Amino acid sequence: MAGCSSTERETAEQAATRFYGAVHDRQGEQACSLLAPSAAEGLSTGGQRCANAILDLELPGGQPVDTAVWGDEAQVRLSRDTVFLHRFPQGWLVRGAGCTARGELPYRCEVTT
Repeated sequence: MAGCSSTERETAEQAATRFYGAVHDRQGEQACSLLAPSAAEGLSTGGQRCANAILDLELPGGQPVDTAVWGDEAQVRLSRDTVFLHRFPQGWLVRGAGCTARGELPYRCEVTT
């Protein structure tokens, strides 16, 4: 069981790292392809495409610090950000990014489903 859990953490962390790599490299289409469908749709509002909107956000990113997986949900804490992912048939996709903790309240995220 521990090996499976470790593999899932690594896979979720890799997905978050790929997402931030695409954002950092200004590859909006690639970054949006790594978002959960509802998160990508949420950025495609007011006539603006997800690929442009994602690059307009100031997502801090950072290096992975800790990763936790609960079934089909994952949280990857980065040095300057927290990312939430969901496991879809095609793999882990970002459903929340640019997230900051608010004590007892839910995280506030720039990208959300």
